[in-house]
Amino acid sequence: MKAGGNLGPTVLNTFVNESSFNTTVLSREGSSSTFPPGTNVIHADYNSLESLKNAFKGQDVVISLVGGTAFGDQNKLIDAAIAAGVQRFIPSEFGSRTDDSRNRVIVPFFEPKFATSNYLKSKEREISWTSVVNGPFLDWGLKAGFLGFDAITKTATIFDNGAATFSATNLHTIGITLIKLLEKAELSKNQYVYVSSAQTSQKQLLEMAEKITGEKWTVNNVPAQQHIEEGRAKLQKGDFSGMVNLIQGATFGAEELGNLAPAGLWNERLGIPEDDLEKTVRVAFAGKLVHEA
Repeated sequence: MKAGGNLGPTVLNTFVNESSFNTTVLSREGSSSTFPPGTNVIHADYNSLESLKNAFKGQDVVISLVGGTAFGDQNKLIDAAIAAGVQRFIPSEFGSRTDDSRNRVIVPFFEPKFATSNYLKSKEREISWTSVVNGPFLDWGLKAGFLGFDAITKTATIFDNGAATFSATNLHTIGITLIKLLEKAELSKNQYVYVSSAQTSQKQLLEMAEKITGEKWTVNNVPAQQHIEEGRAKLQKGDFSGMVNLIQGATFGAEELGNLAPAGLWNERLGIPEDDLEKTVRVAFAGKLVHEA
């Protein structure tokens, strides 16, 4: 398991505290990352196939949680896993549907993720795989403002009137999903798995935010296509924050590219209940509100 970033620590804690699996963390040689006491950590040279192979020996499953520029570097992890005899590889997907070409047209940075899953498909005689698609991180997205809500200023940025349904998943629920799909390994073999803590919309979230705070929020209505064009302009100037624009425009736009339901949600098959949406909003905003209703 590669356990950095926003998702990694939650997945690691979920596996350690809520599963029977023996979990090992793979960390890059020279990394200053720290992990909870008692965590089994192996260090490897990510540029060395032999070093990675030795790190993966004795492991049944590799869960990749790499982010950013490392999305396109997962093939060497896959090759090392195959060489070490690993049975299942779970690539760093965990977001939008990169298997939907419409998303990749808007967000070209999704191409490396899609290429990784295709590479795994080409290696199915040597290793099995599962790609988990869960939409934006619900709890993190509310706290960080990615879903368009600023609890401190009580301001909401709403795309295309906020009516589009999208799927979003809490970080802990993603950890539970990984445990469940490994417990039902044959069911999820060589497939995309789509899960969601909640099917919601920005309009519904705004109603909950106003109910929780007891106040009307300031609403900025933004056309999704305009937001996408602004993102492209940023990227052309070397401003990589434009990638956020692209993902938001695709996820929350009227085309509902963020809705995973048409692909077929796996919640019921894996035994994953939907989370309490209002509770999630309330907890995410806790500490940022002047008062609560």
